[in-house]
Amino acid sequence: MTVSPVLRYSLITLLAVFLLSVPHIFGEYPKTLVTEILIYGLFAMSIDILAGYAGRTSLGHGAIFGTAGYVVAYYVATVNGDPWFAMVLGLIAAVVVSAIFGALAVRTTGVYFLLLTLAMGMVVWGVAYRWTSVTGAENGLLGVTRPEALTSLDTYYYFVLAVVAVMVFIIRRFVYSPMGQALRGIKESDTRMRTLGYNVPLILAIGFVMSGFFAGVAGILIVYLNNFVSPNSVALALSTQGLLMAILGGIGTLWGGFVGAAVIILLQNVVSFYTERWMTILGLLFVLTMLFAPEGLLGKGRVLSARWFKRSSES
Repeated sequence: MTVSPVLRYSLITLLAVFLLSVPHIFGEYPKTLVTEILIYGLFAMSIDILAGYAGRTSLGHGAIFGTAGYVVAYYVATVNGDPWFAMVLGLIAAVVVSAIFGALAVRTTGVYFLLLTLAMGMVVWGVAYRWTSVTGAENGLLGVTRPEALTSLDTYYYFVLAVVAVMVFIIRRFVYSPMGQALRGIKESDTRMRTLGYNVPLILAIGFVMSGFFAGVAGILIVYLNNFVSPNSVALALSTQGLLMAILGGIGTLWGGFVGAAVIILLQNVVSFYTERWMTILGLLFVLTMLFAPEGLLGKGRVLSARWFKRSSES
């Protein structure tokens, strides 16, 4: 079932108006939260490219996310390089790490793919934690200044919004392209795709690199928001958090990553003010979602809205 085009475009318009109005209606802290939701939503969306469309769940994307951030932080804070050029270096690093991860992981499936990406992510975390002279070890790297044009939070928010909007457009074009259709075919049956003459490892490797590229963009955006990077930026917990965001919002929906990011970030930063047991609330929400909305919050919303419109048209 599909959602009514009228409802879809109405919601998109309302969302666009809200996002454009954020700097004018919120203070510093809420603006920071919305910026984080946009960035981590993009990160969750990058994971969804593999999990939702190729059927490959990665636990190594946090390492790609953090590697891009580390390269930017080192070039800006230690080398005193140009912050704009640092973004380019961060993206190159993300693509290189993604290519290495992809080349090693694409010949595996299921739990082996999950464990191999987990192991490679742990290698990157170990390097970040032990290479003190470059990464600052557990102290991280401080003093990561933004480009001069983006020093104010309002300006940086609009920059993040524009970058995320462009990335979302590119991701949607990618997943609906012939390459994206091939990834879907691999998810359904990689054996059949091989029989039809498709180079399955190559297609998965390209999908992994594309997914890692978008994770790298998110990693660069977050390091400029926080002006700081540490081994937590490449830790397993970050990969798990991104995956939970994608699952909570809805695997295979793309937009669900933003819904999941909003729920988790708001629970972390708002509910934690009222109770220290916000992790328990998050766990219960996740369990209830898996039981009653396995398609995710966004997927369930689409199903319910489609049913409502169908009943309204029939009556």
